[in-house]
Amino acid sequence: MQEKRLYEYSVIRLVPKVEREEFINVGIILFSKEAKFIKVEYIVDQEKIKYFSKDNTFDIDCIINALEAFKKISIGESTGRGIAAMGIAERFRWLTSERSTMIQTSRPHPGFSSDLNQTFLKLFNELVM
Repeated sequence: MQEKRLYEYSVIRLVPKVEREEFINVGIILFSKEAKFIKVEYIVDQEKIKYFSKDNTFDIDCIINALEAFKKISIGESTGRGIAAMGIAERFRWLTSERSTMIQTSRPHPGFSSDLNQTFLKLFNELVM
């Protein structure tokens, strides 16, 4: 039997209009320092986003670009500079810090898992889909 590893996860949220403080769960970031594991996935449901604006003024490409940048930073994919060049734990802490932008995260939540990929899928399906 595999040993259980401590992990932390945050829900990635799209906050289309920051001043209204309404959000849509669009992804998950899961991190385990012990396992040197970090995984991020997101999905942009355009139908859900339409309910947040009467005039449908959201730039979907801008949203996707912001989420893709978030994902690239989290996995360290970059030119090797800045935040993406930091260690896994530092990147997770930076990405889950409080901010008032279109892409935000929940507070980190801890857990134990013997299969981090399976736990990630479970969380993604429960909290995002």
